[in-house]
Amino acid sequence: MREFKRTDRVADQLQKELAVLIQREVKDPRLGMVTVSGVEVSRDLGYADVHVTLLGEDTPERIKENLKVLKQAAGFLRGQVAKRIKLRHVPELRFHYDESVVRGQRLSSLIQEAVASDLSRQGDGGDANGDADGNERAAQDGDQAGNDEPGNSGRD
Repeated sequence: MREFKRTDRVADQLQKELAVLIQREVKDPRLGMVTVSGVEVSRDLGYADVHVTLLGEDTPERIKENLKVLKQAAGFLRGQVAKRIKLRHVPELRFHYDESVVRGQRLSSLIQEAVASDLSRQGDGGDANGDADGNERAAQDGDQAGNDEPGNSGRD
C-alpha cells in the first residue's frame, strides 16, 4: 500500500501554489489577507475545495465579499496553476470559508476563562486540597526511595 495518495500530493501542491498566487497575483483591492488553510481534491481530480481564512476580517459581509472575489478569480488562478504544475487536468477550484481557526480561538478563550475562574475559586477556598496532594506526593516519593535498597540490585 502506498504511503501517500496522489490526491493528497496534488492537494498539498495546490495549497502551496494557491497561497502564493493569491497573495502575489490577485490584484483586487477588495481582497483582504487571505490564507489557504487546506485543499481537498476529489478522487477524479475534477474539483478542488479550497478552504481559506481571513486574517482580522471575519464579519459575514467581508467573508462573502472575499469569497466572491476568489470565485471570480478562480479561472485566472486555475490557469496560473496549470502553468506551474504539470497535470493533464487541473481541478476546478471551489472556495470555502474555513471557520476552524475562529472556532479554535473561541474555544481557546473559553478554556482560558475556565482556568482563570478555577484558579480564582481555589484562591478563595484556601489550599486545603493543594496541601493534601503535596503531602501525598511526598509520601509516594518516600515510598519509591525506600524501594531502592543497596543490596537489591536484581543481579542474583
